Amino acid sequence: MGFEISKTHALLAQAMDYRAARQDMISSNIANADTPYYKPRDISFQDALIAKRNELYEEPAKTLQMARTNERDLQPQKERESIKPTLFFRDGHMARNDGNSVDIDVETTEMSKNSIMFNALVMANKKDTAIFNSVLDASAKIN
Repeated sequence: MGFEISKTHALLAQAMDYRAARQDMISSNIANADTPYYKPRDISFQDALIAKRNELYEEPAKTLQMARTNERDLQPQKERESIKPTLFFRDGHMARNDGNSVDIDVETTEMSKNSIMFNALVMANKKDTAIFNSVLDASAKIN
């Protein structure tokens, strides 16, 4: 396991991984714009990031407690273990005659939004690292 600067750093790294995966998926959709019967895919990872944040900062998950009226009732599942990024087909666009429903305008817009978010995460990561480095530099000058 690598060196972890802060809890925020770990969360930023996870978010960048998900954004990179989404960029690959959008690129794949664009590459398959002429493939018959191709349906555009996307990834949703907000719930997974919220669960990761709650885990890192030890915040209790906001869940409704399940009432058990009988000892034979099913035990509730822990939500943290089951939250993962979700792959889904992006629907709602008219399919062409060949059954393909990739809309290049939608895909390029989603790619631009994803790139902006990725770049914002990179900048936040640099800022987090710079703060850590400034503390190290200041402590080195004291000694």
